[in-house]
Amino acid sequence: MIFPESLKHGDKVAILSPSSYIDPSRVDGAVAALCEWGFEPVVTPHCKGRNGSYSGTVGERLADLQWAVSEPSVRAILCSRGGYGAVQLLPHVDLRPLLDEPKWVIGFSDISAIHAALLSVGVASIHASMAKLLAERGAGDSCSMLLLDVLQGRLPHYNVASHPLNRRGEAVGMLVGGNLAVLSGLISTPYDIFKPGRILFIEDIGEEVYKVERMLHTLRLNGVLAGLQGLVVGRFTNYHSPDRNGETMEQMISRMVEPYGYPVAFDFPLGHVDDNRPLIEGCMARLLVGVSSVELCHLGI
Repeated sequence: MIFPESLKHGDKVAILSPSSYIDPSRVDGAVAALCEWGFEPVVTPHCKGRNGSYSGTVGERLADLQWAVSEPSVRAILCSRGGYGAVQLLPHVDLRPLLDEPKWVIGFSDISAIHAALLSVGVASIHASMAKLLAERGAGDSCSMLLLDVLQGRLPHYNVASHPLNRRGEAVGMLVGGNLAVLSGLISTPYDIFKPGRILFIEDIGEEVYKVERMLHTLRLNGVLAGLQGLVVGRFTNYHSPDRNGETMEQMISRMVEPYGYPVAFDFPLGHVDDNRPLIEGCMARLLVGVSSVELCHLGI
């Protein structure tokens, strides 16, 4: 894996919208936060645009992304929001410039598709909140400051409370993951992240229990669940719980991974919530699930 260099004062950070359109005021808020951190934000031409549910046509969104990837003066890329549309860019974007001039790409939700593409070429990226958090909670928010730590070269080390359904144990492996629905749509493509020996983290929004179970059955049937080193279950939001069969999301996931012996951590602070801890995609990590706490420590390359 290739790790981008740490950002320094005055570095340029491109803000773009590769998926759905965004309220322009949230982009302005992100600009203010980046300036407060000492960076120079560059809002791409179609970042605040709108074309139906998207921020622009495929060509317009691709042009913004390709420019940011290829422009040597840009040291990081902040995706403004998720929604839907990033997958449309994958067949067309040329990520090869990042092999020589790697830069951090930041985002989550639908941006999981871009993280998967970066993993396919061996470039690490940051699964983290985007413009909304920076605009609404400011540069000094605890989660925002964790993102700044990563951008400045400090590897995250998290210690969170345990959950009754946790399965104890310790694992070391490459940390990968993101939005389960997005990543499930990339199975058997060049951007399939589900490989043996990895620590997987998952989250989602608006997906009912049975739909998530269906995705997990795919991962069970193709051997992915059996081959994991560990599983970190983030927050699943905006769905009915328990479902009509009386199971919560966590109970269903626990049942689906019951045959396997690796550690499992539930209710980890990641996903469509304010406390969405930055995780480095492609980073080696140690997961330690204990009696009273869970530690997730990034180890580096």
